[in-house]
Amino acid sequence: MLSRFWPSALLLLVVPMAQAHHSGAAFDGSKPVTVTGVVKAFQWTNPHCYIQVLVKDEQGNEAEWSLEMAAPMYLYNLGWRPSTVKPGDLITATVAPLRNGENGGLVNQVLDAEGNAIGRKP
Repeated sequence: MLSRFWPSALLLLVVPMAQAHHSGAAFDGSKPVTVTGVVKAFQWTNPHCYIQVLVKDEQGNEAEWSLEMAAPMYLYNLGWRPSTVKPGDLITATVAPLRNGENGGLVNQVLDAEGNAIGRKP
């Protein structure tokens, strides 16, 4: 009898975890933050791409920011490629910051050193 309910029980556990993973709850979309810095790494990986950026504060201290992006297939459709940004590139990114106050956020827009938008808007 229990074996009949096992698939349903497993589904009840997995679905909320998947929804939580794709939730934007970790980010505060109501308070966009703009950071300018030098790309340390661009991670073209599933399930999300990341840009690691070295950002200097007002005192000149460097901090690493982790900027989360969509999956590669979505970014590809918006004109991004694995070589779009490279270590050493200067970028400006507008992000929905992490709610916990750590250095990171969900990318809304990325500009190159000349102020041109990278990729297209969905």
